[in-house]
Amino acid sequence: MSDFLQLRPAEAPSKGLTAWLTDALRAAIGAGRLVPGARLPATRLLAAELEVSRGVVVDAYQRLVDEGLATARTGAGTVVTAAPAAARRTTDRRRDLAALRLPLPAPEGIDIDLSPGVPDLAAFPRAAWLRAERAVLDEVTAADLGYGDPGGTPRLRAELAGWLGRVRGVRCEPDDVIVVGGVAQALALLAQTLHAHGRDAVAVEDPGSRGARDQLAHWGVRPEGVPVDEEGLRVDRLTQDAAVLTPAHQFPTGVVLSPARRRALLAWEGLVIEDDYDAEHRYDRAPVAALQGSAPDHVAYCGSVSKSLAPGMRLGWLVAPRPMQAELLTAKHDSDLGNPALPQLVLARLLASGDYERHLRAVRSRQRRRRDALLAGLRAHLPGCRVTGVAAGLHLMIMLDGETPDTVLAERAARAGVLVHPLSWHRHRPGPPGLILGYAAQPPDRLAEAARRLAAVMGP
Repeated sequence: MSDFLQLRPAEAPSKGLTAWLTDALRAAIGAGRLVPGARLPATRLLAAELEVSRGVVVDAYQRLVDEGLATARTGAGTVVTAAPAAARRTTDRRRDLAALRLPLPAPEGIDIDLSPGVPDLAAFPRAAWLRAERAVLDEVTAADLGYGDPGGTPRLRAELAGWLGRVRGVRCEPDDVIVVGGVAQALALLAQTLHAHGRDAVAVEDPGSRGARDQLAHWGVRPEGVPVDEEGLRVDRLTQDAAVLTPAHQFPTGVVLSPARRRALLAWEGLVIEDDYDAEHRYDRAPVAALQGSAPDHVAYCGSVSKSLAPGMRLGWLVAPRPMQAELLTAKHDSDLGNPALPQLVLARLLASGDYERHLRAVRSRQRRRRDALLAGLRAHLPGCRVTGVAAGLHLMIMLDGETPDTVLAERAARAGVLVHPLSWHRHRPGPPGLILGYAAQPPDRLAEAARRLAAVMGP
């Protein structure tokens, strides 16, 4: 029954049985010995055959579920749903798509992906989404399925206005909300509108999101780096008339824009584009209110469910100053006529029922455990490194001493099977080296292993 694992009970380690069994299950899935749809043996039977406690098997199965490799359903047992990322990262198309966002494609052999910005996809609330979708389909009208308002369905815009006001301090009415295909589309619409008015340069954080930079440049708006320090963006260095920034949790440093800098930015006369990309995820500090609530006529606020549900949902929102809204709506209409209606209505129901908030609380607890596991691993194996940005978000950053470029260290990590981002990829100008480590998509045991491997390659 357990032949697919290629394990011998006599070779079981005295400690770490759960990791031993989990690694064997991952290997069996990756090698194709367990294909999607295969049902895993009952926990009691497998435990007896491997001569381990049933709790070891239960924990190993749960780790597969946490990683999105399996699902567990009452009456159906535990069923394989997908192959590990390393086994899927083999096609030329996958490499080509990766190359669009990174300087180099992800190398073969990666089995621990710590790319920042990748959320915990295994935590997607399938049951809650299915309940909400069934309820929506029971009550949806024919008119709901037609060409609607390009700015979004009225129900979702109303729920978002209330949610954003209560949770993020955003000041808006439902008609101020434009539903978009994620923050990327929000930036695209804003860039097109700015470019149409001859505003061909915008300030961005340095270091800052490479993806945001590339998006702006694609639409003809030149990103110009403005330094970030321990208080956030250097507002005194702004020379442009528009700026994109991440004030609640700066990417990638994790710095929160200081009160003095917030006041200076709100007194500045340009347009502030506020990317509130992961505000839901915080662990050791109180939430930081959105800038938009203090200056709705001065700030264009962007957010999405990409880090809370899944980026594949392509659902986000843009709340812009009212003088800009007509042009932004026109650009949205010309782009895609509006987002699909059914996912909007389902998200509206999740917000109204409280299921979305319950999901966030559960995910926040999972992410805290993962962050703690990575931190513990770094402290154990790299006690000399300086870690920043740990209080919130889905990634942290380690600053490095020595003269070895962070790109070289990232390449060494990749050869050891760990994918990380060198900080220099996200800089405009040269600066101290660092590595950016996303922890949301990996279970605690893999994060501890990643820290061990990173320590092994950080030498000269």
